Amino acid sequence: MGLINSADSPPPPPPPPPGRRWITLSLAEQRAYVMRLLDALEVTDRDKRLKVARAILYLAQGVFAECDSDTDVIRWSRHNVFLLYDMGIFTALLELLSMEMDNNQACSSAVRKPAISLADSTELRVLLSVMYLMVETIRLQTEDDQPDWTTAREAFRTELGSPLYNGEPFALLLFTMVTKFCSMNAPHFPMKKVLLLLWKTVLFTMGGFEELQEMKVRGRERLSLPPLPEDSIKVVRSMRAASPPASAMELIEQQQQAKRGRRSRRPLVKQDSLDTYNERDPFKNDDEDDSEDADGNLESEVDPLDRDVIIQPPPPPPPLRPPTDRASLPKGLPWAPKVREKDIEHFLEISRNKFIGFTLGSDTETLVGLPRPIHESVKTLKQHKYVSIAEMQIKKEEELQQCPMTLGEEDVEETPTEVLYLGMLPNLSQYVIALLKLLLAAAPTSKAKTDSINILADVLPEEMPITVLQSMKLGIDVNRHKEIIVKAISALLLLLLKHFKLNHIYQFEIVSQHLVFANCIPLILKFFNQNIMSYISAKNSICVLDFPHCVVHEMPELTAESLEAGDSNQFCWRNLFSCINLLRILNKLTKWKHSRTMMLVVFKSAPILKRALKVKQAMMQLYVLKLLKIQTKYLGRQWRKSNMKTMSAIYQKVRHRLNDDWAYGNDIDARPWDFQAEECALRESIEKFNSRRYDKNQNGEFAPVDNCLQSVLGQRVELPDDFQYSYEMWLEREVFSQPIQWEGLLERN
Repeated sequence: MGLINSADSPPPPPPPPPGRRWITLSLAEQRAYVMRLLDALEVTDRDKRLKVARAILYLAQGVFAECDSDTDVIRWSRHNVFLLYDMGIFTALLELLSMEMDNNQACSSAVRKPAISLADSTELRVLLSVMYLMVETIRLQTEDDQPDWTTAREAFRTELGSPLYNGEPFALLLFTMVTKFCSMNAPHFPMKKVLLLLWKTVLFTMGGFEELQEMKVRGRERLSLPPLPEDSIKVVRSMRAASPPASAMELIEQQQQAKRGRRSRRPLVKQDSLDTYNERDPFKNDDEDDSEDADGNLESEVDPLDRDVIIQPPPPPPPLRPPTDRASLPKGLPWAPKVREKDIEHFLEISRNKFIGFTLGSDTETLVGLPRPIHESVKTLKQHKYVSIAEMQIKKEEELQQCPMTLGEEDVEETPTEVLYLGMLPNLSQYVIALLKLLLAAAPTSKAKTDSINILADVLPEEMPITVLQSMKLGIDVNRHKEIIVKAISALLLLLLKHFKLNHIYQFEIVSQHLVFANCIPLILKFFNQNIMSYISAKNSICVLDFPHCVVHEMPELTAESLEAGDSNQFCWRNLFSCINLLRILNKLTKWKHSRTMMLVVFKSAPILKRALKVKQAMMQLYVLKLLKIQTKYLGRQWRKSNMKTMSAIYQKVRHRLNDDWAYGNDIDARPWDFQAEECALRESIEKFNSRRYDKNQNGEFAPVDNCLQSVLGQRVELPDDFQYSYEMWLEREVFSQPIQWEGLLERN
């Protein structure tokens, strides 16, 4: 269940019913006790409410004082969470959360304070902790789940994704908390807990990557498109990491050490261990266990409010197989090549101009007059043609714009993604800017500024540490706190982009454009402009404070040496997860966008990304290589010549577009870079989409006109209150002083 903040330890357990232990009570007695707690939540005394909320938190954490092992705590936590949900605790907590959000006295008090600490957000942290435990515990499925738990899970998912809370989904309430915090109106909000709860809520209601893949398959079937050429999740999991090319300094250092007769130091020791634990060996059988799921799927990285499910350490690497096993496997590129319809049209346009002297527009069927090799080329291109769901959505949108009366209104399915987009649309730019502000404040490369937001409000104690040991613990807590914020924001943004893109391409485009305009591209590059190996291998955790270990077992004495040693893991899953998410977001923003690709070139991203290749992990390397591939043609021949190992890795790992001239750059002069024109054209398409789909007053000009004089005069017209005072002036100006040509009116009739 994760690391407990050393300044935010679990509350002391409340007394059970007189003379009884919770685990010995019958289900009816437990329900009766929870009902009494629910009634006590409605008292007006703030201290009593907080005491009851802590009792509920203790139940959600698994009544650890009555358990003998970590497994028992987790088992009772699941039992209690489903019981709490069944008794309506979540709705009651939501009302209390809304009250705390609207508590103007607490907000104004926090604004005036020179330094905000944990004490300013006690109630909020307790409420958010319980809600987080409920969302995350119910979201995760286990083999021993009871049948009614499955029903409760689906009901809770529907409840969270529907506009049931004041006409808006629960995630929108959390987005409002984020914007209030970033606008300095509520600086005491515990942002780490809010962001984690927001991420898990979106993940629960909209689905993770596995669900996304299934939804994509179903969407292609509905549109009568051919199936996907491969399962991208499985392909990435089966990839092996490439050894990054050694830098000049490393080569010189190795030569000098070899001359001294010592064993050459290996600068990538952490990479080797990372490779061992992180990547799936492609020579395993498909039914063997895979330890790379935690970075390949958002769902499998469990981080309860500070980590509410124990993640077992990865198993030791299997022994090496004999080389004979490897030789028998088929070789080839991991991805099937793809070709867009635009690529075929462009190829035929060039060929027709060359051999015939004129073009036929978008006609890709007529090949008259073209030589035989061109026929074969077109046949090969069509064999690998890929039509995406986004292309179909754009085509349908153009038809709806051109024929609004003929095609009628679009039937929009009210999915959780659609409901969330509709709720976010009015304040979308504020939400995006707030998330990027928090990401910037939590980035390890950011320098503290006096005007920046304080994200440490829910980690700093009231009294600052006075001993070295306390200072070290607080330093670890602060670093870990920032890492969790980066992890939550990166996962949330990636989920939103992927779900909006599947729901409708223009929903994805508007979020992408807000991210680009808010300087997300240079922000992510700034994040990677650090010693990425140190970040991946950071040890900002204290094993003995892992929950539930810290409350079930005896707490050993902490020393400065034990804190400095850290845990036994040679890399940090959390930071690796964040890096992969940020790279994927950058890929999403720049894919097929020429002007944004040029921003990568202008910001000199190539050396930054190339340093990230030192992390010997297949999934991370794949997305770094994708970002390098789209800009290689603009980096010049000399760069390509001196980075042939990187070029070779791109060829081996990244999907090929058959007529993409990425490795040579012969057509770069033909494409001018006009950032403003491209973004304005995209914004125009987005605004037309939003106006047609969500603006209910847009068809006013097509409304029927009432031509009956009696019915028009009989309509009741709402007039302003001050109209009666100026009625005579209005008559004089609009009626008596205007000459009326009665003859003309009679002639028209």
